[in-house]
Amino acid sequence: MTNSATLPQLTLEVERKNGAAIVHCHGRLVAGVGDILHSTIGELLPHTKRIVLDLTDLAYADSMGLGSLVRVYVSARTAGCELELVNLGKRLRELLGVTHLMAVFTIIGEHSIHMKF
Repeated sequence: MTNSATLPQLTLEVERKNGAAIVHCHGRLVAGVGDILHSTIGELLPHTKRIVLDLTDLAYADSMGLGSLVRVYVSARTAGCELELVNLGKRLRELLGVTHLMAVFTIIGEHSIHMKF
């Protein structure tokens, strides 16, 4: 069994494609790393009108990580940017479901990131 404390912290890679930014998230979205996500998204705003968070390699998210996603969502919407999520893991789907945030975020499905671009 993998100890979540040994998993890497959050790292992000930004890819630009057809006027949009794809932010590939790797590691854990937990307490203490939310500012990394927020500052990366902040650098993309307001010049990018569509940001896709690819969560394929997100190993774990906790409630603070969920709060970070909400913070990024609010920043994007305020800047007139569309924020979409793709490839949500089971844990994040559960968190979004329990908190009734699934309907707030635009979820573009599993591995459909390449079909949309």
